[in-house]
Amino acid sequence: MMRAVLAAGLMATAVPAGLAGPARAEIALLMFEQPGCLYCAAWNEEVAPEYPLTDEGRAAPLRRLRLREALPEGIVLDRPAVFTPTFVLVSGGVEVGRIEGYVSEDFFWPLLGELIDAARR
Repeated sequence: MMRAVLAAGLMATAVPAGLAGPARAEIALLMFEQPGCLYCAAWNEEVAPEYPLTDEGRAAPLRRLRLREALPEGIVLDRPAVFTPTFVLVSGGVEVGRIEGYVSEDFFWPLLGELIDAARR
Protein backbone atom coordinates (compact mmCIF):
# COMPACT_ATOMS: atom_id res chain seq x y z
CA MET A 1 0.00 0.00 0.00
CA MET A 2 2.77 2.44 0.94
CA ARG A 3 4.57 1.71 -2.34
CA ALA A 4 1.44 2.56 -4.32
CA VAL A 5 1.07 5.88 -2.51
CA LEU A 6 4.76 6.70 -3.01
CA ALA A 7 4.61 5.74 -6.70
CA ALA A 8 1.53 7.90 -7.21
CA GLY A 9 3.30 10.82 -5.55
CA LEU A 10 6.36 10.43 -7.76
CA MET A 11 4.26 10.22 -10.91
CA ALA A 12 2.39 13.38 -9.95
CA THR A 13 5.61 15.36 -9.59
CA ALA A 14 6.79 14.27 -13.05
CA VAL A 15 3.98 16.20 -14.77
CA PRO A 16 4.83 19.85 -15.58
CA ALA A 17 3.06 22.37 -13.36
CA GLY A 18 -0.21 23.64 -14.76
CA LEU A 19 -0.66 20.75 -17.18
CA ALA A 20 -2.04 18.02 -14.95
CA GLY A 21 -5.50 17.31 -13.69
CA PRO A 22 -8.82 16.33 -15.18
CA ALA A 23 -10.06 19.95 -15.18
CA ARG A 24 -7.43 20.89 -17.80
CA ALA A 25 -8.56 20.58 -21.42
CA GLU A 26 -6.04 19.19 -23.86
CA ILE A 27 -4.08 21.93 -25.59
CA ALA A 28 -2.66 21.51 -29.10
CA LEU A 29 -1.09 23.73 -31.72
CA LEU A 30 -2.57 23.25 -35.17
CA MET A 31 -0.30 24.25 -38.05
CA PHE A 32 -2.11 24.88 -41.32
CA GLU A 33 0.33 24.52 -44.20
CA GLN A 34 0.47 23.77 -47.91
CA PRO A 35 3.10 22.55 -50.35
CA GLY A 36 5.31 25.30 -51.73
CA CYS A 37 4.84 27.65 -48.79
CA LEU A 38 8.20 29.36 -48.25
CA TYR A 39 7.23 30.60 -44.79
CA CYS A 40 6.21 27.08 -43.77
CA ALA A 41 9.61 25.87 -44.97
CA ALA A 42 11.34 28.56 -42.91
CA TRP A 43 9.35 27.54 -39.80
CA ASN A 44 10.16 23.89 -40.49
CA GLU A 45 13.86 24.73 -40.65
CA GLU A 46 14.08 27.21 -37.77
CA VAL A 47 11.51 25.99 -35.25
CA ALA A 48 10.24 22.48 -36.01
CA PRO A 49 13.35 20.54 -34.92
CA GLU A 50 13.35 22.10 -31.45
CA TYR A 51 9.59 22.52 -31.01
CA PRO A 52 8.84 19.18 -29.30
CA LEU A 53 11.81 19.71 -26.96
CA THR A 54 10.54 23.04 -25.58
CA ASP A 55 8.12 23.77 -22.75
CA GLU A 56 5.72 25.17 -25.36
CA GLY A 57 5.98 22.04 -27.50
CA ARG A 58 5.28 19.81 -24.52
CA ALA A 59 2.34 22.00 -23.41
CA ALA A 60 0.84 22.23 -26.92
CA PRO A 61 1.88 19.33 -29.15
CA LEU A 62 1.96 20.18 -32.85
CA ARG A 63 -0.68 18.83 -35.20
CA ARG A 64 -0.13 19.54 -38.90
CA LEU A 65 -3.09 20.14 -41.21
CA ARG A 66 -3.39 20.96 -44.90
CA LEU A 67 -4.89 24.38 -45.56
CA ARG A 68 -7.77 23.36 -47.85
CA GLU A 69 -8.67 20.03 -46.25
CA ALA A 70 -11.65 19.50 -43.96
CA LEU A 71 -11.06 20.00 -40.27
CA PRO A 72 -10.74 16.90 -38.12
CA GLU A 73 -13.81 16.03 -36.09
CA GLY A 74 -13.99 17.89 -32.80
CA ILE A 75 -12.06 20.99 -33.93
CA VAL A 76 -13.92 24.30 -33.74
CA LEU A 77 -12.28 27.44 -35.16
CA ASP A 78 -13.41 31.06 -34.90
CA ARG A 79 -12.86 31.39 -38.66
CA PRO A 80 -11.16 29.32 -41.37
CA ALA A 81 -7.41 29.54 -41.88
CA VAL A 82 -6.65 31.36 -45.13
CA PHE A 83 -2.87 31.99 -44.94
CA THR A 84 0.03 29.59 -44.54
CA PRO A 85 1.35 29.01 -42.14
CA THR A 86 -1.44 29.68 -39.69
CA PHE A 87 -0.95 28.39 -36.17
CA VAL A 88 -4.12 27.90 -34.14
CA LEU A 89 -3.94 27.03 -30.46
CA VAL A 90 -6.89 24.91 -29.39
CA SER A 91 -7.97 23.89 -25.93
CA GLY A 92 -10.39 20.99 -25.83
CA GLY A 93 -10.65 21.32 -29.62
CA VAL A 94 -11.82 24.95 -29.47
CA GLU A 95 -9.73 27.85 -30.76
CA VAL A 96 -8.04 29.96 -28.10
CA GLY A 97 -6.02 32.13 -30.47
CA ARG A 98 -3.92 32.14 -33.59
CA ILE A 99 -0.73 33.33 -35.22
CA GLU A 100 -1.11 34.08 -38.91
CA GLY A 101 2.10 33.85 -40.90
CA TYR A 102 5.68 33.38 -39.83
CA VAL A 103 8.35 36.07 -39.79
CA SER A 104 10.99 34.59 -37.51
CA GLU A 105 11.33 32.60 -34.34
CA ASP A 106 11.97 35.88 -32.50
CA PHE A 107 8.30 36.73 -33.05
CA PHE A 108 6.88 33.19 -32.96
CA TRP A 109 7.97 32.09 -29.47
CA PRO A 110 6.66 35.10 -27.50
CA LEU A 111 3.33 35.06 -29.35
CA LEU A 112 2.92 31.33 -28.76
CA GLY A 113 3.78 31.79 -25.08
CA GLU A 114 1.01 34.39 -24.74
CA LEU A 115 -1.50 32.03 -26.38
CA ILE A 116 -0.57 29.14 -24.10
CA ASP A 117 -0.83 31.39 -21.02
CA ALA A 118 -4.32 32.46 -22.18
CA ALA A 119 -5.36 28.83 -22.69
CA ARG A 120 -4.33 27.95 -19.13
CA ARG A 121 -6.46 30.70 -17.56
